[in-house]
Amino acid sequence: MIKKIQLLVLAAFLLCACQPAKKDYQFNEGYIWGTIYHIIYDNPTGEDLHEDIVVKMNEFDHSLSTYKPNSTISRVNKNDSTVVLDPYFKTVFNRSLEISKVTDGAFDMTIAPLVNAWGFGFKNKLDPEDIPVDSLLQIVGFNKVKIINNQVIKDDPRIMFDASAIAKGYGVDVVADFLESKGISNYMVEIGGEIRVKGLSNKNRSWRVGIDRPIDDPTLEKREIQGVLNLEEGALATSGNYRQFYIKDGKKYAHTIDPKLGYPVQHSLLSASVIASDCMTADAYATAFMVMGLEESIRIVENDPNLDAYFIYTDDDGKYKTYSTNKIKEMILK
Repeated sequence: MIKKIQLLVLAAFLLCACQPAKKDYQFNEGYIWGTIYHIIYDNPTGEDLHEDIVVKMNEFDHSLSTYKPNSTISRVNKNDSTVVLDPYFKTVFNRSLEISKVTDGAFDMTIAPLVNAWGFGFKNKLDPEDIPVDSLLQIVGFNKVKIINNQVIKDDPRIMFDASAIAKGYGVDVVADFLESKGISNYMVEIGGEIRVKGLSNKNRSWRVGIDRPIDDPTLEKREIQGVLNLEEGALATSGNYRQFYIKDGKKYAHTIDPKLGYPVQHSLLSASVIASDCMTADAYATAFMVMGLEESIRIVENDPNLDAYFIYTDDDGKYKTYSTNKIKEMILK
């Protein structure tokens, strides 16, 4: 769906990296899925699992990367009738469908044709004045696809999927679940700003997670911290329109596309940070909330005990304002 503007101010890693780490914690970092990852964990055996983690991430990439022509999602997009859906694809499809229903279509993996046309996907963009929005909307909608006998059935062969608004979060979960399968109960997994933590950090305390102030800055040169959260367990994902955008003829086009209207969103919500038990859920809802805007997002969060959120928005005078659930208020470091 919609490419994310991630929290690149990293949990614990950047907030604590300047201090000496415990000897029994492993620190892994590298480059994957077009972004940087940092993983910190306390392995009871003392073994460095970096090579195994990379294998796991590459396996995941082969399922959901739209930039790999032979990935599962790319083959589905090309209507390859021989593709066998793997567990990663089916998990993302099913969870996306659930969240699409809850958000009344604000989250939708079939938005790929619109995302591509506006210049934020895996194909070349069109000039804004040339985008056939009405025509593209005819091939967007989760109600037009289903899985039967391990195959995706489309109402129209031109329908395509983009999992970028949920896959990175799910990838974080895949790594975290792998660590847990090895008996690891203290870890932080961060991939491109999407984060999941458990247990104690290498400083023998809860993990510290930074939230960026939403300043228009695609170069990352003006970064400021809005706040720091004390996160004991769970996942955090953030979406916003302050880094991934372009200006044409004096008008800003941001990466968050409304699946029902077909245009980049225009409202007061600047960024949405979501905490959930898993990063896939946090990732998808953060994007959905950026589509829905402040009032509808607050309504969903306040009616779901499994979600917490921190929203940054502008008031009628253009001043920064914030909304946060009570749990997040308690987590903010003073």
